Amino acid sequence: MNFSSVPRRRVLRTLAVTVALAGTATSAGGTTAFAAEPATYALTITHLDRGGHRTGNYATNVTGISGPGAGEAVHPYDASGTTTVRLPKGRYLLDSSLTTGNGADGTDWVVQPRLDLDRDTTLTVDARTTAPVDVRPPDRSAGFLHSAMFVRVTHDGATRDANLISASPNLRVAHLGPDAEPGTVRQWFDAYWTTGTAGYALGHTATGNRALTGLVRHPAAKDLATVRIRGAARPGTAEAATVDLQPTAGPTVGVTRKLAVPGTATYFVTPERGTWDATYTAPGAPGAPANRYAADSIAVRAGATTTHTFDNAVFGPGLTGRPGAVRDGDRLTVDVPLLADGDGHLPSAPPYAAASTTLHRDGVLVGTRTGAPGRGEFTVPPGRAEYRVTSTVRRDGGPGAATRVTASWTFTSGTTGGPVPMPVSAVRFAPGLDPAGTAAANAPLRVPVSVQGAAADGRVRALAVSVSVDGGASWTRVPVERGAVTVRNPRAGTGVSLRAELTDTGGNTLTQTVIDAYRTR
Repeated sequence: MNFSSVPRRRVLRTLAVTVALAGTATSAGGTTAFAAEPATYALTITHLDRGGHRTGNYATNVTGISGPGAGEAVHPYDASGTTTVRLPKGRYLLDSSLTTGNGADGTDWVVQPRLDLDRDTTLTVDARTTAPVDVRPPDRSAGFLHSAMFVRVTHDGATRDANLISASPNLRVAHLGPDAEPGTVRQWFDAYWTTGTAGYALGHTATGNRALTGLVRHPAAKDLATVRIRGAARPGTAEAATVDLQPTAGPTVGVTRKLAVPGTATYFVTPERGTWDATYTAPGAPGAPANRYAADSIAVRAGATTTHTFDNAVFGPGLTGRPGAVRDGDRLTVDVPLLADGDGHLPSAPPYAAASTTLHRDGVLVGTRTGAPGRGEFTVPPGRAEYRVTSTVRRDGGPGAATRVTASWTFTSGTTGGPVPMPVSAVRFAPGLDPAGTAAANAPLRVPVSVQGAAADGRVRALAVSVSVDGGASWTRVPVERGAVTVRNPRAGTGVSLRAELTDTGGNTLTQTVIDAYRTR
């Protein structure tokens, strides 16, 4: 497996990109009165390399945090190694990266989280004060990809960030200047490595009153958690998927890689870094919008393995973290993803051929909306009435691709004084399928059944499940026992369809059908 050395993220959470502000000037003549500008002070910075000599191989940022200089962000530079800039009084964050000019030598990064400028000030950024960031995986054959270190400083209600992203494993860091207030300096470090068959994501966090001077972490294999990202191959799938992994907390840069499907990307991660976020971009047709799934805040534990499977059957309605339908006054909005994958991940742009959502009020058609699966907005007459919402999506792909998904809900609703969730539910089917969405032919298959939405948490009055092996032309009822049904799979190459009929304790109903839920092999 080829892990990319360039991180690719849906969001890069860094606020440390600074812009030099234009200077201001006042007229030397005239009689117009001007407000006095804040007093400025000279900040002189000398940069020394690892040999103690002045160097022009540096990049320095000075960012205002509080006081009259809070709006300042400058990058002073002089090739001599000594530079002077005038700035208003205030608290500043300074960070400076020094290099030898040879990329293999790495970078020295010096951070001063507390620079109180209230007089002319001279300071020295000295590469000789830095100590190595020695963070490496237990597998000595692993190759370094990239790392990122972020510093966040808070003072007087304001927060400023600085960061360094490195393509070399030879990073050295140091704190400069006085201590800041306790707990006001937060730091994150993430380094990524690959063996070609697995990736390492090694993270560290620190909170205190100083920036880090060096960092040593040599985790053993037993100290790491395993995250496995499995990519399925739906019928008709071509090309490769893309997998992104990054820590949930703090500003960070993640890692990305291509994944041939069906396939598995394996990462060994540090539990110390907290939870992790994964984004999976499914293979798609050329020119079609990218369909992405996300698994956020994946909890990990040393020695344990967590697996997420993306883009596999059984596709169907999903109501995790959403009400599904909301009435606000006399406006009814429906938003039920009809093609959540087998693990319940919600798609951003699932491929489909046609979709519609229809609303009836007391048996009379209100309207039909076409476009995004499971979505529609309707204006309804005031007062209380019985509603039926039916959403359908149709797509290509053959058996196992969920060629047609339909959900129909009934509930009673009246005019509301604000947004009120409507009592809609979804039934999830979770058989153990291979990465191609198939199950063994001519054999029994246990299919776990769960409920989301209004009927969840014991609010089911009745639930019936039926199976079809002829594309929905005929159905056979199968009993729900201990949270699952058992399906006797037909001959190889057959699509198996699933239907659920549910009534909750409030009398609201759901009829849900997935044609070609999975196929036999």
